[in-house]
Amino acid sequence: MRTLSLVLLFSLLTACASTREAMPDDPYFAPLPPEPAPRPVLKTGSLFTQTHSNSLYSDNKARHEGDIITVVLREKTQASKKAKTETQKDSNVAFEPLNIAGRNASIGGNVLQFGAGSTQDFKGDAKADQSNSLVGDISVNVLQVLSNGNLVIRGEKWLTLNTGKEYIRLTGVIRPQDVDVNNTVESTKIANARIEYSGTGAHHHGQSPGWLARFFNGPLWPF
Repeated sequence: MRTLSLVLLFSLLTACASTREAMPDDPYFAPLPPEPAPRPVLKTGSLFTQTHSNSLYSDNKARHEGDIITVVLREKTQASKKAKTETQKDSNVAFEPLNIAGRNASIGGNVLQFGAGSTQDFKGDAKADQSNSLVGDISVNVLQVLSNGNLVIRGEKWLTLNTGKEYIRLTGVIRPQDVDVNNTVESTKIANARIEYSGTGAHHHGQSPGWLARFFNGPLWPF
């Protein structure tokens, strides 16, 4: 009884625990501080200086750490899965009547016979449909320039509403050649993309089940 009580108490505590709620100004998503201004270089009369490394044919697209780039969110996913399983198994085993001294053994006039039979039947049906769509824009910072020239980007965007806050967080890796002349890149061209769209406040909590409901729907509930 004591062990059962401890298990139930642990289950309740586990159900009460939830992931840390997102908050604005998270240091992980903080913008990078600007680089210190370069030291002045003496003019040599050359068209090329050490303070600028852009080529003659380049534009002002983001390519350095701390630069800002706009991500155009065009995410749409749709998945459908259906599974159906049906199995049946019948087993029958019969033994000949027990023969003793040339006669079938009997009890009360009934011949002794042995047999066994079993039937197993299982049917299962599952179906899942899911679709998501996310459209919008978010400006992020270039966090790191990799050795192959690809850019690691990261940033977040918060919107304060009447009943709470909504936010978009994004991280990933992009190729400089995928950035267009408007310094924007489509979200579908981001590698290792991590896009999070959620919210906080009364409206968000109203769509989430309480801790007791999560306990009954969780894997620890034995029924």
